[in-house]
Amino acid sequence: MSMDRRQFLKIAGISTILGIGAATAVNGLRNGGAEASEFEPGPEALKAKRWGFVVDMSKFKTDEDFARVIHACHSIHNVPDYGNPKDEIKWIWKDTYEHTFADQEERYMAGDRKEKPFMVFCNHCDQPPCVRVCPTKATFKRKDGIVMMDMHRCIGCRFCMAACPYGSRSFNFRDPRGKDDNGRPFIKELNPEFPTRTMGVVEKCTLCYERLAKGLKPACVEQSGGGIVFGDLEDPNSEVRQLLGKNYTIRRRPELGTQPSIYYIVGGNENA
Repeated sequence: MSMDRRQFLKIAGISTILGIGAATAVNGLRNGGAEASEFEPGPEALKAKRWGFVVDMSKFKTDEDFARVIHACHSIHNVPDYGNPKDEIKWIWKDTYEHTFADQEERYMAGDRKEKPFMVFCNHCDQPPCVRVCPTKATFKRKDGIVMMDMHRCIGCRFCMAACPYGSRSFNFRDPRGKDDNGRPFIKELNPEFPTRTMGVVEKCTLCYERLAKGLKPACVEQSGGGIVFGDLEDPNSEVRQLLGKNYTIRRRPELGTQPSIYYIVGGNENA
């Protein structure tokens, strides 16, 4: 990342004003190497013009169905568990219909879907507002539609969190590599193949870009039992496009113009 002295001082000043401190900015810029480059795509890498998900909520019937998917994501990405909602870090989580689709009143939705939780994660928007507001380009959009986070460049200003209308980003107020008062590590099962983060940075779902580079599907897809389908939204023959053509789907806050890449099937067969 090229940056002159005036730009650097501006960024460091922003972080200081926000109470984060210039040290975080200095460390973030000094560590320069983009985390995204740590997993270069091989010849077997999965590729697409625009990646997207179709989430079939009829396949999520029990708490275990949600827990299995969440654990798969959080364990391989070293997502810390601070043990309280205030400091919670989440890449994928479950939430109520009311919170997930606050702007979409579906009075006659089939079954009791409105009373059940929904699987929620970053929408990897086609027009991501988080990218536009990031002063250091720590969050950026790849050509294949994945909205990335380079934790080395993040100065902790949290502009991206304010801009995201979906609550898909979390801030590390504590050191993810640390331990609680009882000496238990915040990262319960350390995965040495994926980078850990530091205090003072934002993190979120990166659509398992490191797995795509190896030719593997995202962890949540593999563990969802068909509840999360992954594919190229620009390919009319892809499985996601076939599902979109055959089912009624909704997206989160489409009126904002962010063009989310996550679609939800909400009218599935409850007894399937």
